[in-house]
Amino acid sequence: MNTLASGPEAAEFVLSTFDTLPNLEKVTTWFRFNLVSDPDDNKFVDCAISTNALFIVSHDTGFNILKKIGFPKVEVIDTIELKKRLDL
Repeated sequence: MNTLASGPEAAEFVLSTFDTLPNLEKVTTWFRFNLVSDPDDNKFVDCAISTNALFIVSHDTGFNILKKIGFPKVEVIDTIELKKRLDL
């Protein structure tokens, strides 16, 4: 059994899998809100805003600043909360 744990091969596998999913839509964000301090995390916030996502799932404390921002509203939940919501 050949498994990919991390690295370029794993990233390529995930991206190629995304290309085949029928319920996935590529979205180009036109605005840069820069709401979180980590530039790498801002792309997730921008994407969530532009797609009207219900929430971002993360344990990264860098997203906590979003709890204090009223607009644009981006809810952040952790995997425990996600599991609770999916169990409904």
